[in-house]
Amino acid sequence: MFTCRRLCLFLLAFFFVVSSGCGRSDAIVVIALHPKNPDILYVATNDYIYKSRDGGQTWENLSHHMSHSRVISMAIDPVYPATVYAGTKGDAVYKSYDGGQRWVSLRAGLDDVTISSVVNQFVFDPADNNRLFVATTMGVFESKNGGEQWQKRMDGMKEVLMVVTLAMDPVRPDILYAGTSGGVYKSTNQGARWDKINNGLVSPKELASSRALGVTVMAVDPFSPETVYAATLSGIYKSGNGGQSWDRIAQSLPDQMISAMVLDRTTAGTLYVASREGVYKSTDGGATWKALNKGLATLNIRSLVQSPTDSQMLYVGTNGSGLYRSRDGGETWEAIAPIGSGT
Repeated sequence: MFTCRRLCLFLLAFFFVVSSGCGRSDAIVVIALHPKNPDILYVATNDYIYKSRDGGQTWENLSHHMSHSRVISMAIDPVYPATVYAGTKGDAVYKSYDGGQRWVSLRAGLDDVTISSVVNQFVFDPADNNRLFVATTMGVFESKNGGEQWQKRMDGMKEVLMVVTLAMDPVRPDILYAGTSGGVYKSTNQGARWDKINNGLVSPKELASSRALGVTVMAVDPFSPETVYAATLSGIYKSGNGGQSWDRIAQSLPDQMISAMVLDRTTAGTLYVASREGVYKSTDGGATWKALNKGLATLNIRSLVQSPTDSQMLYVGTNGSGLYRSRDGGETWEAIAPIGSGT
C-alpha cells in the first residue's frame, strides 16, 4: 500500500514538475472543446476557468459561484454541450447547465474526495451521457445520473488509491483501463471489478522497490481497440493485446515524462504526445517521431487536444506562454489571445 507521503510526492511530480517554466501567462491546465461548434472553447488556468465564443479572440472568466479550488479537469456533455463538468483539487466536482455561467457542487457519494484529493479526469459512456466515471486521487467513482450521485469503483485495486487517468474502449464501453500510481488496471464489466495488467510495464527493479509507476495518460486505439497506450513519468508503453503485455516505445523522445497524449480519431496509427520538450507526432503507431514545435514560444507543454470538428486542428496549453492553435496537424502553431489578466 502506498503511504500518504509517497502519494503526495507522486502527485507533486505529475502536476507540478511540468509547471516550472516562467513567463507572461499562467499554465493552461485544461482545454475543453465544444463537440459541434469550433468557436466555443474552455480553458482552465492555475486560477480560473475561461470561455471563448469566438475561437479564442476574447475570453470570459467563468469561475463565479465556485470555490477558489484549482480546476484540474473539465468535460463537456457530448449530447447537451451546454452542460459542463469541472474537477478540482480539493473541492470535488462542479457542474454547469448553462455553459459555465452558473455552477453547482456535486459531492454526493464523493465522501472520500477530501480537501487533499484531485479529480483528474472525466470519461463519458458513449451510449449514455448521464453515465460517467471520474479518476481521482482517492480512486475511481461512477455516476449513473449525471453526477448527482457517485459510487466508488475500486474492487480489485487493493494496492493503490491514486487513479490519474482512465480510458474507455470505444467499441466495447464495458472495458475500462485505469492508469494509477501502481501501474495499469483493467475492468471488463463497467468498473465493477479491476485486474492488474502490468506484464512488461513494471520492471523487476521497480517491483522490488515498490516505486510509484506514475501512469499519466492512457488511450485506446479507435481503429484497433486491442491496442492500448500508457504514458508514464518515465516513458510510453504500448500493448497490442488489450493490456496482457506491454512494450516500451518512443525511447528516442528527448523527454520521457509525458504530460498529454492524443490518438488521431481519423487516421490509424497516428498519435501526438506532449512534454517539457514540446509536441511530437508519430504516424506509425509510435515507432518513429517528428517534432512539431514551429511557432511555439516555449516547449513546456501542459495540455494537448484535437478538435472534434476538424482533425487537423490542435490546441496546446503551455506553462508560461499561453494557448496555441494549429490548423495543419501540428506543422505550425499560432498564439491565441492572452488568457488571464485583463480578460
